[in-house]
Amino acid sequence: MPGATTGCCSTPAGTAPRCEDRQADRRAQRHAVAAAVDAAMPGACENERRAAADRQLHERVTAQGWAREHEWEQVRARQAAAKAHRAEAAAAQPADDAPAAPVAGVVLPAPRPAAAVPAPVLEPETADVDDDQELVLEDLTPDQVRDWRVRAMKDHSVVFDHIDRYGEPSARRLFSNQLVDQAQHHARLGHLNLGYSTWGQA
Repeated sequence: MPGATTGCCSTPAGTAPRCEDRQADRRAQRHAVAAAVDAAMPGACENERRAAADRQLHERVTAQGWAREHEWEQVRARQAAAKAHRAEAAAAQPADDAPAAPVAGVVLPAPRPAAAVPAPVLEPETADVDDDQELVLEDLTPDQVRDWRVRAMKDHSVVFDHIDRYGEPSARRLFSNQLVDQAQHHARLGHLNLGYSTWGQA
């Protein structure tokens, strides 16, 4: 019962007056209640007035005890609410500080393959050979040898140009003995025809 405990150490430290102050307050309350009873019961005997004073004092102390208990309940409720609020704030804090979920990477479409460009058609390699370029027979492919011989068959000067630069043995290896002999034979015939024409004109 709130008013049953009268010791000065029943109330938490720092929240109630000192024991001396509480005892003085009780004495003042007792005197006030006794004076009120004496005024209300002037013809009563001392025992009746004392019993009435004790009863009123007990009721007053009990009421004060209930009032203090109600006040303490409110204080404890406020403290519990504040503690719960701090706990909720602490629990929510990591969620606020947590790194945001990574944004899904943007998937770019694969590059379209470039349109196939037809390779340029190359002429026979011998057609692009520079006349000043050194010719190495061992480096020629069969197709290149065939192209050289075709050119020599169409124009015998190709044979004589080769003879002038590399010698007759190289020309016979490249163009064959038959083609070289044929070119030389046609050359001799041309000289004879030229001499005959000149002699006839003379």
